[in-house]
Amino acid sequence: MDFKDNLAHFLSQSDGVGQTLFALLAAMSIASWYFIIVKAWQGFRMRRRSAKFLKTFWDAASLDEIARYLNQHAPNEPFAYLTWHAITAAQHHAIHGAQRLHEAGSAADFLTRSMRRAIDEETARLEWGLTALASIASTAPFVGLFGTVLGVYHALLGIGQGGAATLDQIAGPVGEALIMTGLGLAVAIPAVLAYNACARANRLVLARLDAYAHDLFSFLTTGASMGAQPAAMPTAAVVPGGV
Repeated sequence: MDFKDNLAHFLSQSDGVGQTLFALLAAMSIASWYFIIVKAWQGFRMRRRSAKFLKTFWDAASLDEIARYLNQHAPNEPFAYLTWHAITAAQHHAIHGAQRLHEAGSAADFLTRSMRRAIDEETARLEWGLTALASIASTAPFVGLFGTVLGVYHALLGIGQGGAATLDQIAGPVGEALIMTGLGLAVAIPAVLAYNACARANRLVLARLDAYAHDLFSFLTTGASMGAQPAAMPTAAVVPGGV
C-alpha cells in the first residue's frame, strides 16, 4: 500500500476525534502556506519599492522635492511612509506650533514622536502573519502526535479484541497511526522555516529604517528647506509590500 492508501485506510478506521485532528492539520497547512506565499510576495514588492524610493530620495535636490514626489505617489513601503509622516510633522509644527497636548514640546520632540509612531506602525505591519506561523509551528507536531496516540490506541484495541496477535497484525495499524506524526511535522517544518526567514528579514528592514530615520531627522532639524504647505495624505492604502 502506498502513502495515500495507508492514509485513506487510517482515516476510515479513525473515529470523529481522529478525523477532526486530520482536518485541523489540513487547515493549519493551508493557513501556513497562505501566509508563506503572501509574506514572500509582500517582501519582494517591498524591497523593490523601497530601493526605488531610496534612490529617488538620495538623488533629490531638497526635501521639498521629496514632499512633492510623495504628494504625487502614495507611500506604499516603509521608507516612504516614514518620510511622509516626518515631513508632514515638521511642516505642521512649523505652521501651527504646540496648540494641543500631543503637539507639546519643541519641534524636535514632536518630530521624534511622529517618527517613532510611524516606525511602530510599520513594525506592526511587518509582523502581520508571524503570530499565526509561530502558533502553527509550535502546535502542529503535538496535534499530529495526539492523532498518533489515538490511532495506536484504536489499533491495539482492535487487535486485542481479535485475540492473539502477530507482529504483522500489529505493524500495519500502528504504522498507519504514525502517519499523523509525519503530517504534523510536515505542517510545522515549513512554518518554522518561514517564521525564521520573515523574522530575520524584518530585523534587517527595521535596522535600515532606524538608520534612515536618524538621517531624515538630521535633515529636518538642521534647517533643510521645508517651506511647502503640507498636503493631505494620499488616499492609497499604505501597507508594506503594497498588499
